[in-house]
Amino acid sequence: MATWAGHEAARRGAPQLASRGAQQFISKGIDGFPGFPSAQEIAQRKLAQHHDTDHAIGDLIDAHVRLAGVQGFVTNLGGVVAMPVAVPANMAGIAALQLRMVASILYLRGYDIAEPRVRTAALLTLLGSDTVKRGVQEGALDGMPYDLAVAMENVDPAHTEAIASRVMSEMVTRVGGKHATLAFAKRVPLVGGAVSAGVDAVSTYGIGRFAREEFPTRVMIERAEPTPTE
Repeated sequence: MATWAGHEAARRGAPQLASRGAQQFISKGIDGFPGFPSAQEIAQRKLAQHHDTDHAIGDLIDAHVRLAGVQGFVTNLGGVVAMPVAVPANMAGIAALQLRMVASILYLRGYDIAEPRVRTAALLTLLGSDTVKRGVQEGALDGMPYDLAVAMENVDPAHTEAIASRVMSEMVTRVGGKHATLAFAKRVPLVGGAVSAGVDAVSTYGIGRFAREEFPTRVMIERAEPTPTE
């Protein structure tokens, strides 16, 4: 009951608290910090290994899925990352890991991950395909992450904060479901930790697949644009 109450309080407080740390969280997740390489560094490393963008992206997703399954890693990572809302350390770590993965995919696909709109699009991707599509259909979201990434106008900081609020609220809701699963799994010795790692890994794989499908290569898009006639 205490665990449920804590997550319920975090869920209610997420919209108000999200704006306080949205930019700081995005910065640490994408730009990295000591012991946590940046999205650009990870992307360049994978590309150097494979010399092929698609293979690099596949390996990049696999690597982050493996990291998501290492409980000690994500918990320690979450202790360093400042989240916009008070959440368990392992959840903060997973969010930072997934954000870096998405930003790395964007970089490999030719997007400028220093641009605020691209960084916000990466954050929006953490909601997952189903939640984003439902939000667009219901009018709660203005568009898909790709639409935001290629928008001509700059992103209003208030819009980034609103997306951060929704992402954090969604993740807090998800962690409640995760704990319900763990409560059942803990009835079987040695299973609870494996289930927790498995849930995080599956979630990370889903986000990675969504990002890979959502963001086409920007170079191809630019080449496809008609050249102006004189």
